[in-house]
Amino acid sequence: MSAVTGWRVALFTIAVLATAPLAVIFASFLTPADDVWRHFASTILSGLIFNTVVLAVAVGAASAMIGVGLAWLVAVCEFPGRRLFSWALILPLAIPAYVFAFVVVGLFDFTGPLQTWLRGITGSNLTWLPEVRSRGGIIIVMTLALYPYVYLLARNAFRTQGKRMLEAGRILGLSSLGAFIHVALPMARPWIAAGMSLVLMETLADFGAVSVFNYDTLTIGIYKAWYGMFSLTAASQIASILVLVALVVLLLEQYTRSRMRFSGPGASGEAPRIVLAGWHRWVAVATCTAVLSAGFIIPVIQLAVWAAQVAGEDLDARYLSYLWRTLFLAGLAATAICAVSLLLGYATRKHSDLASRLALRFSTLGYAVPGAVLAVGIFICFAWMDARIPDWLRAMAGLSPGALLQGSVMAMLCAYVIRFLAVGFGPIEGALHRITHSVDEASVLLGQAGWRLLARVHLPMLRRGLAAGAILVFIDVMKEMPITLMTRPFGWDTLAVRIFELTSEGQWERAALPAVVLVIAGIVPLVQLTSASE
Repeated sequence: MSAVTGWRVALFTIAVLATAPLAVIFASFLTPADDVWRHFASTILSGLIFNTVVLAVAVGAASAMIGVGLAWLVAVCEFPGRRLFSWALILPLAIPAYVFAFVVVGLFDFTGPLQTWLRGITGSNLTWLPEVRSRGGIIIVMTLALYPYVYLLARNAFRTQGKRMLEAGRILGLSSLGAFIHVALPMARPWIAAGMSLVLMETLADFGAVSVFNYDTLTIGIYKAWYGMFSLTAASQIASILVLVALVVLLLEQYTRSRMRFSGPGASGEAPRIVLAGWHRWVAVATCTAVLSAGFIIPVIQLAVWAAQVAGEDLDARYLSYLWRTLFLAGLAATAICAVSLLLGYATRKHSDLASRLALRFSTLGYAVPGAVLAVGIFICFAWMDARIPDWLRAMAGLSPGALLQGSVMAMLCAYVIRFLAVGFGPIEGALHRITHSVDEASVLLGQAGWRLLARVHLPMLRRGLAAGAILVFIDVMKEMPITLMTRPFGWDTLAVRIFELTSEGQWERAALPAVVLVIAGIVPLVQLTSASE
């Protein structure tokens, strides 16, 4: 089998394995839940779709504006504190959206410390204050939690574009703003699109944050159908809508840039920074400080205050086990996903036909599926496999393999790979766009082909993309709760599972303790991996 055929086989094999749980979900249409589906269609389905679309569009647009603007500031401009803000603005990734949501509600709700303090000062019942549990509130929370996806990828794009492209724009009479709009922004489109795709799919699949805010979306409908009406079939059908929406968005975005090229002779060397002077520098400092404070500093302070109140009673040796399992699973998943993402990216680089592009998009659809529903698809697939391998396993090892794969680390890892493959693939795909095919041709002439071309030429050039993908996957897996909760082996509790157990009982202060440990655990590798991408 030739190398080219091997890449194509690998691509379609990954696509089939990644879409098997999704096929189980779509198979629910073969057994329609007529009564439940008619009830949803006639009562709340249209409202769920409307709320989902509004939330996704608003969060996507706001995350793009904040992420791209901040990325341009720290990558291209020079102002006080730029080096600090460059990595600190990624820190909100360490806070799960569902943790951020209950902190915001705890702070700004009617019984929270802010309104209590204001009522004591003003003697008013504060009816003029907007309700925190509203559409605007959830949009703000989701934006602050998710903008780092766009920021991290756009920052890497702007920093590696090189100076000759910007110099060419200035020679043609463009101002600094004009060069940004007409040169830098279009060249960074693959990175920005990858970040926005992650934001969109995360918004579509979120359950924890929207449930805290009582904001009904399609994911809420899934859980109502599943746990309220006991219809896994109807829940899977609603999940199918999310998958279809994500597929349409990804295909449209891919089509709009399919004929564009984002590399060129100017993509080398770093441009001299634009030194901000006067009030411009302080506006930049104030903007970065405001976003960092709202997205990280204030929530962490509130979590620390709550955690300090219960640490004396709750903090014990169990948290070392929670922490070790969390880091182990995140590291294992990050390694596996980056390897698979590199294979996918390289295969589509070799084969860019329609079938290969479709296989690629199907491979990365798992991020749009709610974690709990994907866990069910994985569970069903592994149960089917368990039922068909007992004889030879029993003969070889004397095992009882009825549940050998279900409830195992392998099941968790497979679920993580399917769920977060889009997260690791986005930055790697963006980095591959920067490598021109002339590099491949020159390497082949020098005797570097096949795996040697990948190992000796492409991997060093993909270092930043791989580091960015590892950052995003590592943090996302640490925060993942539904998949871990439903597929973990017995006794394999993680920090996310501990948070879920406590918040489901309404114990917000006690939930702050594992949340703080989770944030701290995320900050350390986040800073280290960020420095590796510099």
